[in-house]
Amino acid sequence: MGPGIVIVLTWLGAGDLVDAAVAGGNYGYALMWALMLALLVRFIFVSILAKYQLCNQHGESVMSGFQRIHPYLPIFFAIVAFLLGHFYGSYMVKGAGEAFSKMVGFGQPWAWSIFWVCLVVILCFKGVFSRIEIVFFVFLGLLSVSLIGVAAWSGPSPVEAFKGVFLFSMPEDTGSFGVLLVVTSLIGAVGGSITNLFYPYFIDKKNWRGPKYRKLQLYDLAFGVCVLIILDLAIWTVGAEILHPTGKSISDFDDLAGLLNIALGKFGGAIFYLGVFGAVITSAIGNALGFGYLVGDVADQRNKAKGISSSSAPIEKSRLYKIVVVWTLFSPLIWTIPGAPGFVELTIIVNAASVVVLPVLSASIWYITSRKNFIGTAYRNKWWEHAVMGFLFALAIWASWNSVYAIAEYL
Repeated sequence: MGPGIVIVLTWLGAGDLVDAAVAGGNYGYALMWALMLALLVRFIFVSILAKYQLCNQHGESVMSGFQRIHPYLPIFFAIVAFLLGHFYGSYMVKGAGEAFSKMVGFGQPWAWSIFWVCLVVILCFKGVFSRIEIVFFVFLGLLSVSLIGVAAWSGPSPVEAFKGVFLFSMPEDTGSFGVLLVVTSLIGAVGGSITNLFYPYFIDKKNWRGPKYRKLQLYDLAFGVCVLIILDLAIWTVGAEILHPTGKSISDFDDLAGLLNIALGKFGGAIFYLGVFGAVITSAIGNALGFGYLVGDVADQRNKAKGISSSSAPIEKSRLYKIVVVWTLFSPLIWTIPGAPGFVELTIIVNAASVVVLPVLSASIWYITSRKNFIGTAYRNKWWEHAVMGFLFALAIWASWNSVYAIAEYL
């Protein structure tokens, strides 16, 4: 195992932490059903993506399958990758600097952001995937100690959590962010968008190729999603148990730790900041890798379509991969300047906006995994998979429409 941990810690960024803390702080356990629905969406999406990567009859990547649908579809995802690479980085880079500055107690956040961005670029340029896996396992340990420790310290309420998962309640708007915006942002942050496309590249870098790895891949992804569930529920519990009873809304980064200092002592906030830093820095690494792989793969497909033979060197050795990594990590530093939107505000808006991509992504996945000339007869979707994908496509359209409406109302 390994790719599952890399992908879930890529997903577990500021979006998960902030959205779960905002939902728990503003609405208690009431919206926890949205988190579980989003995690189910993500597992199914990525599982079907991985099935195509491992089992298609052409031995091609998912992006090559999209190329078969329409030559411009991979270009669309490459453009989205460039845009979201910047905007996802806007709160990851900002969050890493702010969290580390608060944790160590000295230095300007923007300076720490630059420092960590430089280290991440070096890792992405020099790091072999097996070494990156080790880095992620180290950060998983830090995250577990931090987030689960703080949640246990805050005193969870299992009965209320059970009600929140199964009652599907929609409370009245409260705090700085409406309930509809929080739900759609949760689906964007946890349910996933274009970052779901990273996992097939990670399993390929693990040298898992062919149907014989399908069962191992499912175990790997299931283990990773279970880890994600535990960490997400931990931070939600912190919001529900410590922030919600105060009646105070969360509107900036310090709100996520300020009340922890009051409730748990001076170490509560520091431990929480450690978890935030671990989450955003692993997301920054994973996004730089994933977007670099994706755009590099699209370029290869375009070259093949034009009859240009692609290089036999790995994608991470290409100049385009390095350009995407630099763009994804350095361009967001502009958001660290004084007066830029806050960490929490950037996180909520960007993740809600990313939901707009979900209908195109889900429809494309549904198509390439349903037709035998794409994936073959043995592995194309069964009737129940069609039913699930139809539901997910409808959910994506609903979330996309409401995301646009909620952002317009907020702005």
